[in-house]
Amino acid sequence: MVTVAVTGHMDLADEVAEAVRTALHELLAGLRGDALVGRSCLARGADTLFAEEILALGGRLSAIIPSRDYRDAVVAPADLIRFDALCEAADEVVIMPYEHAGRAAYEAANFRLLQGADWLLAVWDGSAPTGRGGGTADTVAAARSAGLTVDVVWPPGARRSGA
Repeated sequence: MVTVAVTGHMDLADEVAEAVRTALHELLAGLRGDALVGRSCLARGADTLFAEEILALGGRLSAIIPSRDYRDAVVAPADLIRFDALCEAADEVVIMPYEHAGRAAYEAANFRLLQGADWLLAVWDGSAPTGRGGGTADTVAAARSAGLTVDVVWPPGARRSGA
């Protein structure tokens, strides 16, 4: 069994979603079925695309939710159906012991995401940490410090919305 965690940008431009999904599929395709466990915080963008791909490959999904209020406070109304469907499809849903979403909750969720993972996929443009903690660059740095294999997914032409 291989446990793969994901981190990535929430603000992927709409037109690159399919290229990111294809890149994730190519990296994960050899690990179909019960041999594959994917961990995701189910945030919009990269986390959601990864979680959907894990399920499409017949893998088991482990959802790490940063706080008790995450769904209501952070998930946009347009994303609720996908978020709820992924939570329902997950083999495991871990809700971190934080009442409210925020830096501490995100950092703890990302720490839990990496615990026991064999591999981290980072849908990441290589940008530096923002200093807010709990972001993609911070998670990549933590994984590398822990000696975890990190593969960056950033297909040609990929960009973040507003970029």
